[in-house]
Amino acid sequence: VTGVQTCALPIYRMTQRKSPRAAARRNAEPPALPIVRAALEEMKAVDVRIIDVRGHNDVADFMVVASGTSDRHLRAIGDRVVRECKTAGQRPLGIEGADQGEWVLVDLPDVMVHLMLPRTREFYQLEQLWETTPAAPSPPRRHKSAAKKAASGKPVRKTSTAKGAA
Repeated sequence: VTGVQTCALPIYRMTQRKSPRAAARRNAEPPALPIVRAALEEMKAVDVRIIDVRGHNDVADFMVVASGTSDRHLRAIGDRVVRECKTAGQRPLGIEGADQGEWVLVDLPDVMVHLMLPRTREFYQLEQLWETTPAAPSPPRRHKSAAKKAASGKPVRKTSTAKGAA
């Protein structure tokens, strides 16, 4: 093959350095999290959950899930979170759902804030989706007849339905 040049540069293995300073940065809270926590407490958000999703998600390091008592309350909480973060220099990357008020999402650097009505929160169950505790393994699936046999404790017998039998 003519005209093709090959490069004989050495290939270096990419390694991640683990300095103590970098480890401290990875374990530290993002600057927006205390601001969000204070704004939610100030606006009396209900059932606030902060979930550490570092290592499980590339979008954010923390998910904050909270409820409000009404759609107006959710919008007010979302507005306060945005205002306090802007004041502290943490500009939101996006705000969704503030018009509808059933689910308000505030996307901050390294923190995703979900504000939902209780019925919406119960329906979507984000906490169960992002919790890091492993769920109990489900039992293996069995055939329906085996499941009946196990439930009754007795062997299942097939009976024939003969006409004229008394």
